[in-house]
Amino acid sequence: MIFAFSSDMGMSIFDQHISKVDFMNQSAAIPPDKEKGPDFFSAHVTEARRFHLNMNPPSSTSLAVVCGGFEHCIPSYAIRRRTLAFCGVEYVTSGNGTVKFAGREHRLQPGSVFSYGPRIAHDILTDQQRTLGKYFVDFTGTRAQRLLASCNLRPGTVVEVFPPLDIQPLFDEIIRIGRQGTPQAHLVCARLLEAVLIKATESSLVAAGRESLAFGTYQRCRDHIQRNFLRLHSLEELAVECQVDDAYVCRLFQKFDHQTPSRRLLALKMNYAAERLRSPGVLVKQVAEEIGFANQFHFSRSFKSIFGVSPRALTKMR
Repeated sequence: MIFAFSSDMGMSIFDQHISKVDFMNQSAAIPPDKEKGPDFFSAHVTEARRFHLNMNPPSSTSLAVVCGGFEHCIPSYAIRRRTLAFCGVEYVTSGNGTVKFAGREHRLQPGSVFSYGPRIAHDILTDQQRTLGKYFVDFTGTRAQRLLASCNLRPGTVVEVFPPLDIQPLFDEIIRIGRQGTPQAHLVCARLLEAVLIKATESSLVAAGRESLAFGTYQRCRDHIQRNFLRLHSLEELAVECQVDDAYVCRLFQKFDHQTPSRRLLALKMNYAAERLRSPGVLVKQVAEEIGFANQFHFSRSFKSIFGVSPRALTKMR
């Protein structure tokens, strides 16, 4: 198999842009007993990468992340909260939906960021045809609401970031650290949360023409990569399946994204490979075949060019 990827492949092992379960059947929810966590974690999702830390930090704490994650909703997903003990910020990366604050409804789309806080009633609904994929982080502390205000994200605010996926790597890193649950996880997550809010402020704007045909085509191509990265082999194959010219796909990603479509495809494959190689007993050859590399040497070279270590070296570290 021939991979026609961009030579600009440098990225961190932590830049995980989507979970490998993203292509699961969207009609089946995750049973509540399959994932431990707060009662307000929704079971109406097909994919969930979530974590929770100390849900009751000391009242004197300046800023503490209590939980967070990524959720891919099913058509019946609906959150109707009249109150919540924490502040929260949510970030949409795919699909469409609505959020309602004080009777006012706001449309959600990729790049939408919204916040809520204690005693701020809110309803979150997904479009039944284009279900939401979204990140969330809930937090508390004496600085929590002041931090939101300083970033123009007072509870009940909705903004747009551009490019739409500009802050996704920061949310992924919060999830990674939170799921590790190390002694310093709460400190690292709090700092990353501050970075998310600052970056959201920097990147927010009212994006004119977001519903243009070009943006819709970009979104369709990006979603196709995320759902099918394990079997896609090249940019050309992506273009054929999305019925667009490959050069046009590149121009769309240059306009609306922070990386090329080839780099996004390779990043998803390699991050999946890195996760698989951490599991005991998994062979390098087996993982290479899973992500579409017939040549193990080509896979190892691509893997090392991104992560700085060979796949075999990673298996030894586990």
